[in-house]
Amino acid sequence: MSERKSPIVMVHGAFCGGWAFEKFRQPFEAAGYEVHTPDLRFHDRGKKPPLELGRVGMKDYAADIAALVKSFATPPVLAGHSLGGLVAQMVAAQAPVKALVLLAPCAPWGVLPSTLFEVVSAQAMFFIGDLANKPIPPSYDIAAAHSLDRLSKAERDAVYARFVPESGRATFEVMHWGLDPSRATQVQPGDIRCPILCLTGSNDRMNPPQTVRRIAARYRDRATFEVSEGHSHWLIGESGWEKVADRALAWLGNLDAL
Repeated sequence: MSERKSPIVMVHGAFCGGWAFEKFRQPFEAAGYEVHTPDLRFHDRGKKPPLELGRVGMKDYAADIAALVKSFATPPVLAGHSLGGLVAQMVAAQAPVKALVLLAPCAPWGVLPSTLFEVVSAQAMFFIGDLANKPIPPSYDIAAAHSLDRLSKAERDAVYARFVPESGRATFEVMHWGLDPSRATQVQPGDIRCPILCLTGSNDRMNPPQTVRRIAARYRDRATFEVSEGHSHWLIGESGWEKVADRALAWLGNLDAL
């Protein structure tokens, strides 16, 4: 086993910040990893970010995280949750990364949805209007029903209170990639050469197991796909998150032992 462990960069999902990993990062730090949880661009500006957030795209997010990744002396491990899981894939295609841990990741360009819920959710975004040019405020009802659904009401309210607006353009590029001529979220599978662990919750409706399986399949034998039974989308903080962290730690430990 190597004497010094690779640093870990954890990339949060939509409407969140680096705070989303407050619990999840602790077992990794206890195991001796140096953990970084950066905020995506403008996600540290609270409830009223600059209007410029609405025009920030997925490539902007990826460029910011890639710059951080390249600043390390050795390639770090990159872990990403939800939208952050897609950012992680985009970064790993352009920057040196030791391994990827994808937690309920969003799919890159070209990966078809596997459920009617995904299709309907994407279509519902058109009701927002000029989606690609403005910040989108979070929705308690959506978060409570489909992301924070395994939290108690007190926990759910506390987490949601920290949610912030999300980029309309980035949301469009993820949810309506078929209408995006720039193919902003396209990732060539062959450009990612590191080992990949894909973990998703069995009850996740936002990025369901069938779709995450398709993501893992793109990377062939480089990817390990596993379903965490009973988990929903917020598997980084809902009841039982420790088992998810332990599985990722065990997988990373096997890599370190090689």
